[in-house]
Amino acid sequence: MRREMSCTSDEICLIDTNILVYAYDESEGKKHEICKRLIDECWRLREKYSISIQNLSEFYVVITKKIENPVPIEMAKEIIEDIIEFQNWILMDYDPRTILSAIELNRVYKVHYWDALIAATMRENKIFRIYTEDGDFKNIPWLNVINPLER
Repeated sequence: MRREMSCTSDEICLIDTNILVYAYDESEGKKHEICKRLIDECWRLREKYSISIQNLSEFYVVITKKIENPVPIEMAKEIIEDIIEFQNWILMDYDPRTILSAIELNRVYKVHYWDALIAATMRENKIFRIYTEDGDFKNIPWLNVINPLER
């Protein structure tokens, strides 16, 4: 499958957890700058992005516990609330059938289960492009993986 370098204006891309974390983790230098610019396109109403409930949960854990300078819980909660409420973020959730689909993706494409769950959620919502640094998504043939950090 051809790998595009950005989303076209008529397509929605999912923002993976790692990209969202870099956008808010100032200790990441160049990665922070690139991802912040990408996310700012949404906040400035120039782009619509999708994000899964799972991504928001992962973001909370990483940004408050696993980065060099953890963000205070209240600040992380505020960021997540803003994303949930903002019109240009399309929130996606999954249901029990999605879990079965993720198990199948995990089995067939040998990707980490949590990545498979994001991919299954994307497929159910007809989202086929993802901004991520995670190379495992490239194993799923119907996903177009865009790594904004490789530009």
